[in-house]
Amino acid sequence: MDILFYAVLVLHIIVSLFLIGVVLIQQGRSADLAGAFGGQGSQTAFGPRAAANVLTRLTTWSAILFMVTSLSLTALYVRSTSSHSVLEGTKSAPTAPAK
Repeated sequence: MDILFYAVLVLHIIVSLFLIGVVLIQQGRSADLAGAFGGQGSQTAFGPRAAANVLTRLTTWSAILFMVTSLSLTALYVRSTSSHSVLEGTKSAPTAPAK
């Protein structure tokens, strides 16, 4: 169970870094100088729409994978710990008899 937890944790870290990189690579709509004058986006290799579609799909799939790994890490952590309550193991305050 520990091996699976650490494998999902490593995958989660890789997906997190990939998601940060993909989001930072994206440009805003018509963010370059040619876009201000109605040009066709001169900075892309695939054309203005194809690159945006690829980056949008990469962002979507990496966000989905990030959410799945987050939920699975939570489920694996809850199963690996024996206590399921926050207050389990705390001492209760002594009560005095009512007068």
